[in-house]
Amino acid sequence: MNTLLDDSIADDEPDATELILTDIQSGVFPPGVWLKQIDLETRYGRGRNEVRRALDRLAQKRIVEHVPNRGYHVYMPDGRQAEDIAEIRIMLETGIVPKVIARATAGDIRNLRSLADRFESLILDGTVLELYEANLSFHGAFVQLSGNGELNGVIAELRQRTSSAPVAQWNTRARIEKSAREHQEMVDLLERRKPDELKTLIENHIRQK
Repeated sequence: MNTLLDDSIADDEPDATELILTDIQSGVFPPGVWLKQIDLETRYGRGRNEVRRALDRLAQKRIVEHVPNRGYHVYMPDGRQAEDIAEIRIMLETGIVPKVIARATAGDIRNLRSLADRFESLILDGTVLELYEANLSFHGAFVQLSGNGELNGVIAELRQRTSSAPVAQWNTRARIEKSAREHQEMVDLLERRKPDELKTLIENHIRQK
């Protein structure tokens, strides 16, 4: 379940918060689009109060913005915020490289390779949402190799604060293919135990250079 949610949900059914967040992150609701509550109620089959609570949660996380007397729209981060978040991610994700290299077993590397292969296999026939989830799975598995149980949640929340940024970055087939190559290169460098080169690649990957 998404790390954004603060309380548990009965059964395994996602609540309206997670459903709206998924649609934002997959590009169904792009930055700046207005979210009409009645439309969300119909789309997800949820009640008015649940949808309103979901929008309020997302507003607290700056994923959507509430404009009094007008409603909610998907947050559109300014360039400075996106750069600041990228800097934080770079510090966190490059900072764990020595631990990841020290802890990664052959089995861990095979698993990471399979996740990189999964992302690559979706380029031709996968949906944007499938690509997005495969990307999260790859990066989440890499971060978990550091042994820090909290870090993946922190990084996931940082990603959420740039709303549908990954989708916007994958605006061409060439960009998606480059991301796939970079995933494979990350696994190569991890397997070869090349910390400095891996840090540089991670930074460039986050900056989408």
